[in-house]
Amino acid sequence: MTSRRRFLASTAAAAAAAVLAPHVASAQAAAARVVVVGGGFAGTTCARTLRKLDPALSVTLVEANADFVACPFSNEVIAGLRDLKQQQFGYTTLARDGVTLAHSSATAVDPGGRTVTLENGTRLSFDRLVLAPGIDLRWDGLPGYTQDAAERMPHAWKAGAQTLLLRRQLEAMDDGGVVVMSAPANPFRCPPGPYERASLIAYYLKTKKPKSKLILLDAKDAFSKQRLFQSAWAALYPGLLEWVGLSAGGKVTSVEPSSLTFITDFARHKAAVANVIPPQKAARIAELAGVADRTGWCPVDPSTFESTLQSGIHVIGDAAIMGAMPKSAFAANAQAKACAAAVVARLAGQGVAEPRLINTCYSLVAPDYGISVAGVYRPTNGQLADIAGAGGVSPLDADAAFRAQEALYAQGWFKTITAEVFG
Repeated sequence: MTSRRRFLASTAAAAAAAVLAPHVASAQAAAARVVVVGGGFAGTTCARTLRKLDPALSVTLVEANADFVACPFSNEVIAGLRDLKQQQFGYTTLARDGVTLAHSSATAVDPGGRTVTLENGTRLSFDRLVLAPGIDLRWDGLPGYTQDAAERMPHAWKAGAQTLLLRRQLEAMDDGGVVVMSAPANPFRCPPGPYERASLIAYYLKTKKPKSKLILLDAKDAFSKQRLFQSAWAALYPGLLEWVGLSAGGKVTSVEPSSLTFITDFARHKAAVANVIPPQKAARIAELAGVADRTGWCPVDPSTFESTLQSGIHVIGDAAIMGAMPKSAFAANAQAKACAAAVVARLAGQGVAEPRLINTCYSLVAPDYGISVAGVYRPTNGQLADIAGAGGVSPLDADAAFRAQEALYAQGWFKTITAEVFG
């Protein structure tokens, strides 16, 4: 683990130096205008990095919300281990880096005219556009599951009010009640997220409502960090957490919100508390901009993150198709920095260095039990591909002290990335 961390740290430093350093001294686009849509980990990082690489750039960040509510660690909020306020971050420090904040939603993009129209009627011109809009839930992706249904069967996949709703439902449930979750087929935001959530809900039940149990219905037979999760479940939550994979009839085909029932090809599962994680796609503005394909996601050049469907528009973070690189906050932050370097290079008429990108994803199985997976990626055949042997996962046979240390690493990562991105 120690050697893997050192390798990843040295690789990250080398990649950052190789990609970013040349542009700090040589960017030429003094009057260029860059608009960034979306103020999450990807968009905010990209806006700040653009200005750091070339202080002459005019950079506008478009974000409708006054505060960003982070998804990482929101599963702790659901389990009563954390306050939602610890997930909230503002944009007041953007001006320090010379970024202009437009507090509105983007409602239209004219790729040919190089303009973005905002909900308040403002029209922003751009030389380059970066879209980091995150995801939308596919309300047509699971029969019976609608926006109204989410008030009875919360998804909690966008942190905020839904997070608190699911928490309140768990608190109100009688001891002995059954919690049922559903996880969708790939791809979706945060591949380990459903399994971390199941773990922490199981921890809540074990400590607060020990007569209850959780059933996780899954549209897949394999998932991220599977052996680590299942080993932990067997040790910590025997008889309390039941995972039902695709081949065992775990794919949910429809739901009945009125009775909190999940329907599969083989059974009906009635819940006291129901958590539906539905299929997802890139947020609506990506479709309006013409950068989303039939899958609902956005294909990009893996070296520059420029859309393969619309020139001059880049897509980063959860909305984009990234090959082997998962949709995570760490990945979004890394992509944003490489994208910013590519945008500055393109505006200056320079070539773009091939990036090396890193992702590390921590998950909590219990408050003092952490596991992780890490990968290093490079552009290969039009996508980001794993560099063989460069990543790894937590050891399966680690002791309690090691797992506790991983949990501390997770906390440290969250504090570090939010401080960097939101200042």
